[in-house]
Amino acid sequence: MAAFLAAVTAISAAPVASAVPAPEVEYTYNVIVRRHFDFPNNDALGYGWGLCDKVGKGVPYAQLMADTKRDVFPNDEQAANYVVSYAIGILCPAQIWQLRNSAAGYRP
Repeated sequence: MAAFLAAVTAISAAPVASAVPAPEVEYTYNVIVRRHFDFPNNDALGYGWGLCDKVGKGVPYAQLMADTKRDVFPNDEQAANYVVSYAIGILCPAQIWQLRNSAAGYRP
């Protein structure tokens, strides 16, 4: 009985491990597995990094949305907004303000 109590105490005293997945893993899982988007060449991660590059180069939000609606399926406004905002928020969060400023006044 003492051994059992010692084991239970040791197990309950152990800290719970928690970790956040790498941004690449989180982004890919959410857009491929959870949301079921189809990307050109089946390369969700490459597409996400491409969006980061475009934002970094100052491409306006309206152009990002038009490109995403053309390239990604489903190709509606909501899906494109999710892909663009999620890619920037997860893969290149330092560019969020640049994306937001570019989206000011956007009308679908």
